[in-house]
Amino acid sequence: MKIPDKNAVVLVVDDTPENLALLHDALDEAGYTVLVATSGESALQSIEHRHPDIILLDALMPGMDGFQVAKYLKNDVSTQNIPIIFLTGLSDTENVVNAFSHGVTDYVVKPIKPQEVLARIAAHLQRARHFNQAHGALDRLDQASLTVDKVQKSIIWATPQGKELFDKHFGAHAQPALPNEFMQWLHRALQAVEEGRDIPVLMERDGSRLLGRIQVLDRENEVLILMREESQALIVASMQEKFNLTIKEAEVVYWMVHGKTNRQIGAILDCSHRTVDKHVEHVFEKLGVETRTAAIGIVMKKVKFPSQS
Repeated sequence: MKIPDKNAVVLVVDDTPENLALLHDALDEAGYTVLVATSGESALQSIEHRHPDIILLDALMPGMDGFQVAKYLKNDVSTQNIPIIFLTGLSDTENVVNAFSHGVTDYVVKPIKPQEVLARIAAHLQRARHFNQAHGALDRLDQASLTVDKVQKSIIWATPQGKELFDKHFGAHAQPALPNEFMQWLHRALQAVEEGRDIPVLMERDGSRLLGRIQVLDRENEVLILMREESQALIVASMQEKFNLTIKEAEVVYWMVHGKTNRQIGAILDCSHRTVDKHVEHVFEKLGVETRTAAIGIVMKKVKFPSQS
């Protein structure tokens, strides 16, 4: 069987020696590195020394059971993304739902069929690899983004830029639990995606707005959200940097793009229209154009302006 990650480490947690032996032999033969634990407590000790790529976890064990282990791992930022496959004889709906509510990725009903377990491991390792690659790419691109669990209503992962924007608009006190305002937006946004409509604005206040673009990941209940903040101040700062404008020149261009005349811009910026005329002349020189239309065209090609409602 093809293994997505050649050196993948699988931790098997089960208090039944026969199950451990069966799974160890099947996994070892398939080429995985296998770790074993006979209790929830020893599993957590093992994970402290070496993080596995995936965990096969018995649901019912003396002492710390599988539900408690899963909850502990999902509440720890260093282990919350490790896929967990439950090994259980409990196939009724209540226990299945309970398992998923604790962050379990999948479950296998006993008696164990090694080939079924190997197939599920391969599939989840492949998804986990894609998941980690996507997050790594977003980190390198300085993209403001975060991944949330829509059932647990919590943040699973975020880039530094994503955390900064979230804290700015929703408050650091809101983490790790997501505020109702955010969850209401997520519900509307997911519904909009299903219906092919535009995603609503995530947050709008104090002259700025936070936009979110969502993607449902190939993992249970997880949603990746790419965020972008739009405001006059940010647009003006961007124009200053890109075109070497003064702040007043950039403010004049901002209102030019919004269709304002020089007299209207003077009223907005509390200066005479003659002063605006001078700023416009300087802008034309810096952009190498002779007309208002040409200046606006150049600016809009390089600076993202919010769509007008």
